[in-house]
Amino acid sequence: MMFAICVTFRIASKQMEAFMPLMLENASASKKLEPGCHRFDVLTDADKPDQVFLYELYTDSAAFDAHCDSAHFNAFSAATADMVVDKEVTSWSMVAS
Repeated sequence: MMFAICVTFRIASKQMEAFMPLMLENASASKKLEPGCHRFDVLTDADKPDQVFLYELYTDSAAFDAHCDSAHFNAFSAATADMVVDKEVTSWSMVAS
């Protein structure tokens, strides 16, 4: 069973240049260091220049919990706390077909 996480960040004015390298570093570390992380896409929309959308795919909710407890995630969260105006997180479980 797969477990998907969707995150929408709204980034403070003039903070995107500082935020994006940290976001990409976190995504890369997640894919390399976490065996339960199968996908970590970072997406933007030119019509929404203050937003970043993440699509993450994990083996299960425990793998996502491990991600949230990881050193790289906690470092990213601390480093970007003042850059993020709003963050919406939704989770989705795959339905067996």
